[in-house]
Amino acid sequence: MRNRLLGILLALMVCVLAALGLPLAAAVAAAQQTKVVVDRLDDAARFAQDLPTSGTSYAARKGDPGPAPGDVSRRNAIDAEVARYHDLYGVRLGIFQRDGVPIASAPKDWAVPSGGSGVQAFQEALDGRRSHNPPQVWPWTADRTVIVAAPVVRDGDVVAVVLSESPTGALRTRILHGWLVIGAGEAAAMIVAVLLAVRLTEWVLRPVRTLDRATHDIATGRMNARVAPGGGPPELQRLAHSFNEMADHVVLALDQQKAFVADASHQLRNPLAALLLRVELLGLELPEGHEEELGGVREEGARLARVLDDLLGLATAEHARPEPEPTDLAVLTLARVDAWRPVAEQRGIELRWDGPALALGMADPIGFGSALDAVLDNALKFSPEGSRVRLRVAVRRDEVAVTVSDAGPGLTEEELSRAGDRFWRSPRHQNVDGSGLGLSIARTLLLAGGGSLGFAPVKPTGLAVTLAVPRPGKQGPGTG
Repeated sequence: MRNRLLGILLALMVCVLAALGLPLAAAVAAAQQTKVVVDRLDDAARFAQDLPTSGTSYAARKGDPGPAPGDVSRRNAIDAEVARYHDLYGVRLGIFQRDGVPIASAPKDWAVPSGGSGVQAFQEALDGRRSHNPPQVWPWTADRTVIVAAPVVRDGDVVAVVLSESPTGALRTRILHGWLVIGAGEAAAMIVAVLLAVRLTEWVLRPVRTLDRATHDIATGRMNARVAPGGGPPELQRLAHSFNEMADHVVLALDQQKAFVADASHQLRNPLAALLLRVELLGLELPEGHEEELGGVREEGARLARVLDDLLGLATAEHARPEPEPTDLAVLTLARVDAWRPVAEQRGIELRWDGPALALGMADPIGFGSALDAVLDNALKFSPEGSRVRLRVAVRRDEVAVTVSDAGPGLTEEELSRAGDRFWRSPRHQNVDGSGLGLSIARTLLLAGGGSLGFAPVKPTGLAVTLAVPRPGKQGPGTG
């Protein structure tokens, strides 16, 4: 989210800087060219004023391109000045009669251009107007020149045209230099914009990250996690406050529910024990032939007692707040295998263990052992005689997993999604003793310690239950 928000802000800033920088760059180029054009027009006007009157007016009207005898010295001075202007500035300059015959030009062989903007400028000057601004010169148009023309007016008539053609090397250099200054300013502005965008993004997302961590902590069982008051937009601050209130109400409701389950299961144990005792006393007084009914009552009473015991165990597990510690799950698993081996042998089931010599995981030893007991009890209960129950300890990249695989009837894909729910049992297994709370207790114990419980089918038949806890140093925000 941070990268997306930062990308949006930076894209907007780039668009704004481009919208400001491109017109500014074009304005700089146009201003530099206008300065050159105005300068050349001023020079052309000065040459037009210095042109001898008789040599340009009367002689041109009679068709004689030569100067009048009295203007020879001034004509020579203009030739010399035109040549000096060309040598000094590198600008081609010419004074031409209306028919294009040069009066003075530098270099000597330069004539009125036969096409392009030169012809247009010459024609505009013949019409008595200064030439318009020529096409814009850019740093990459090295072949373009700036051509301007100014009319020479005598007695209201255009008698000659002063035409100049300037190279654009210096102009392009100045434009490029101006663009570099603009680019440096844009780069500095972009750096400042990036820093501001990063700070703004951090300011906006800091409460979001805090809220995300608190949500993850609560989702993984740390119900005391809350969002600490901090900065950020007022809307997010109100959201954090509302989240804390919601979490308090959820915790209160869960505590009341757990307390009710614990109190109910505890309070029902004594009446149930008294009821079973009375049943036994009544059984002594019943006449013969009622043993079957009495056995059914005893069986249902025992089942109810197991349900209450499991409910009390579930309530105890939900109230538990264990602190995970580095635990060798290989040793712990082997100890539980040894404890359950007599039960497995009594039922004719082979119990096999496989794994490394050392498997450190962050777990509560008592809680993990109780969860493994619940899973092993379930596996031995549903495995047929002569089958095998496997326990495999695996050290993965971020976690340590203990997988218990049995050869029982297993669960369908739909049933796998419900495995571990409270009081849920497959309709195919209703005749097997149990309350439907064993796997739920195992999951609760694991979640309380930062672990997880997963289910997968075993081919050709059976169920694999995986108990996973994080490795030391790999705990997520929800563990600790």
